[in-house]
Amino acid sequence: MPAQEPQRKSGATHAPIGKVIEISGGGSKIEIDGARLRELGNDPDPSVAMSGQVGSQVKLRAGKRWILANVRTLQVADSSGDNIVAEIDFLGEGDEDEKTGELTNFKRGITGYPIPGDKVLPVAGSDLKQMFAASEQAHIEIGTVYPTKDVRGALYIDAMLGKHFALLGSTGTGKSTSAALILHRICELAPEGHIVMIDPHGEYSAAFKGYGELFNVDNLQMPYWLMNFEEHCEVILTSSGADRQADADILAKCLLQARSKNRAAEGMTKLTVDSPVPYLLSDLTGAITNEMGLLNKATDTAPFMRLKSKLDELKTDPRYSFMFSGMLVADSMASFISKIFRLPASGKPISIVDVSGVPSDITSVVVAVLSRLVFDYAIWSRNEAQRPVLLVCEEAHRYIPADKTSSGQAVRKILERIAKEGRKYGVSLGLITQRPSDLAEGVLSQCGTIIAMRLNNDRDQAFVKSAMPEGARGFLDVIPALRNRECIVCGEGVSIPIRVAFDDLERDRRPASADPLFSELWKQSGDEQAMIGRVVKRWRSQSG
Repeated sequence: MPAQEPQRKSGATHAPIGKVIEISGGGSKIEIDGARLRELGNDPDPSVAMSGQVGSQVKLRAGKRWILANVRTLQVADSSGDNIVAEIDFLGEGDEDEKTGELTNFKRGITGYPIPGDKVLPVAGSDLKQMFAASEQAHIEIGTVYPTKDVRGALYIDAMLGKHFALLGSTGTGKSTSAALILHRICELAPEGHIVMIDPHGEYSAAFKGYGELFNVDNLQMPYWLMNFEEHCEVILTSSGADRQADADILAKCLLQARSKNRAAEGMTKLTVDSPVPYLLSDLTGAITNEMGLLNKATDTAPFMRLKSKLDELKTDPRYSFMFSGMLVADSMASFISKIFRLPASGKPISIVDVSGVPSDITSVVVAVLSRLVFDYAIWSRNEAQRPVLLVCEEAHRYIPADKTSSGQAVRKILERIAKEGRKYGVSLGLITQRPSDLAEGVLSQCGTIIAMRLNNDRDQAFVKSAMPEGARGFLDVIPALRNRECIVCGEGVSIPIRVAFDDLERDRRPASADPLFSELWKQSGDEQAMIGRVVKRWRSQSG
């Protein structure tokens, strides 16, 4: 082993633990003294105690610079077990302070490589503070960097939101609470922000009561005429194959006629079936009836009758009243955009749109309309003062599935487009999912920042690894070993990949996603008949 260097203060007090034996572009191999590694395990500094282990950091001296690297693998080099070979990935470099020997001015990426034979040293807590110290850029603190107790983990907001982000984790790992924590921190930093969250399970209303505006089927009042033609087809057309195309042709013609009757359409030279111009449902039904009256043979009425019966169902079924009520015919587009996008925010920068009460057959259309409004607003407001919008999509694999044959193609298309083009127009996308392998190919790779909690499924782990940058590979190998409410963060939102234990969130800011305690609840009894009566009443009336 190399001779021990003269002792310096703090970061350089520890003797080398090994040497560089092989160098390649993205990483290298080092040889570690097994006895020194076991000796370090008793060090009072948790960062030093972890140094050299898988997922931890080591530092290499190259001239007057310190190069920091992440340990990816460990392997015994001989039968004695005292020589260990480790594969490492380079993270970044910093200068060596001449007085203390400590790391200063740490930057991501390296400008020069070490040479075989160069010494490898453990990383101290003071080094990690330099590595993870948040710069002057706007940032939020979300937790503590592992294995330290006091080094704060920060996310750079502009980089994270500018290039989209994804929060991934198996069910039960604390994903919903972690999402609430990140969004609360963003709201505190930007009280005049514009965040729209799609909440499929009604979990997040409890977390943002008093901090944001809460919408559900009782107060959403989303006008049906905001749908474009493709979304109309998903809601109204019930046929398939050749019949579907015939129905679509009739709907397109009649929808254009209905839209053109509105005063807002007067003087519009480019009115199309996609134009968000209000129309009366009765005008659409009337146009279909008129077209049917022009037929030569009564046997051709089937497509018209299918359209009319579906429209009648939408008008009369109370479950659809939040969208297809006759009260929503007024031109409320400006006020709807204002309330959903928080323009102005008035100190409540987030809208929680709870779609758990929306009938399952049109949930994807509701999400499609909201997502498309975000994107279209960004496109048509390019000449105005910029107001970027963050769209957060929980259970993202439902809306951007890998299966291209599933229903709900409108929402898939718009979310894929936002993932690819949104940042040009000031639209940020946040995806939350427990099944990243079920996401459409390419969407995850569009997310510049990936926050990965524990993933138990092999396919999901492989999928995330393929989307992560090369330098994060060593971190990704520990994903199955993460504890609840721990994550690996890598990408644009952090200077280097980090493992973070999330902060605790106040009880009144947590989502309603706690698991039931069977052992406790199954010891309780009483009032079952009255309870069932109340449930049946709500069930039948379809209201809470």
